[in-house]
Amino acid sequence: MKKKDYLRTPVRHIDITSFDATPIIEAMQGMSFTARDLATAAGIYDRMLSEKKCGVILTIAGSTSAAGCMQIYAEMVKNNMVDVIVATGASIVDMDFFEALGFKHYQGTPFVDDKALRKLYIDRIYDTFIDERDLQICDKAIQEIANGLASRPYSSREFIREMGRYLTRHALKKDSLVQTAFDHDVPIFCPAFSDSSAGFGLVLHQVENPKDHLSIDSVKDFRELTEVKIKAGTTGLLIIGGGMPKNFAQDTVVCAEIMGKKVSMHKYAVQITVADVRDGACSSSTLKEANSWGKVDSSCEQMVYAEATSVLPLLASYAYHRGSWKKRKPWRFSRLFRD
Repeated sequence: MKKKDYLRTPVRHIDITSFDATPIIEAMQGMSFTARDLATAAGIYDRMLSEKKCGVILTIAGSTSAAGCMQIYAEMVKNNMVDVIVATGASIVDMDFFEALGFKHYQGTPFVDDKALRKLYIDRIYDTFIDERDLQICDKAIQEIANGLASRPYSSREFIREMGRYLTRHALKKDSLVQTAFDHDVPIFCPAFSDSSAGFGLVLHQVENPKDHLSIDSVKDFRELTEVKIKAGTTGLLIIGGGMPKNFAQDTVVCAEIMGKKVSMHKYAVQITVADVRDGACSSSTLKEANSWGKVDSSCEQMVYAEATSVLPLLASYAYHRGSWKKRKPWRFSRLFRD
């Protein structure tokens, strides 16, 4: 098979505005098992959006963006359903920024000869294919952005905002998450930013500018996100997957206390995950366990043990069509910082 035979069918991103999941979520409230968990989680997310002055923090880990959920996250930002994003670098750079540059993810299969894919420079994300040469163009775009900035330490939020600014001039696909967040002053944090195409691009930038280059300051990330928590006061977490984004967002409560600021635990929390808790793989803990650390109030939390692409569209569509977001005042947390 030739390369074009593998990269034939692009992934289509689901549009939560095109269908109303309210009836099925309401029906699930009368069910049991994961269905009722999902209905409870949808209700908690709607409560976050309904409560006046509650800041909503979305955390994204895993490859849901590559798998068809990319437009969900952009719609949530566009419609004032999320105020801050904490994500893996891959979700933001290799997936969203990558597609904004005009590239695609393709439907594939896990039942394939990976050696053959390697020879063709095709990368596999389970049953999804991506062209490695396109990714390298993405790396170079990151390098180009870095080369145009002053040489100093940046938080990932600062650099991702510059990526959004870049897309206002160069995007071939409009309404990406990165550009939409830029337009709506929603900060995006990637504390492990270099674990992505951003890392490759920034390495190229530093190699070519050994004495005059920028760097990414993860401590600054932590301080800035904590400042967002302090400003918001009441907060809710919508956690997709787990990992570093989950812990980073939760830890802002503890960090604020260390800074001498009294803040409340995250009042609301929903996590969608397939991770088991017994070996610590559930990002160390369930949301209930996080209460013992002083991070999450256990009175309004819900774990949903499901693969996110199968339930996130229902939860997000329910919240969208409930319309609580229409009465919210945008936080515009990016304006806290002077870039």
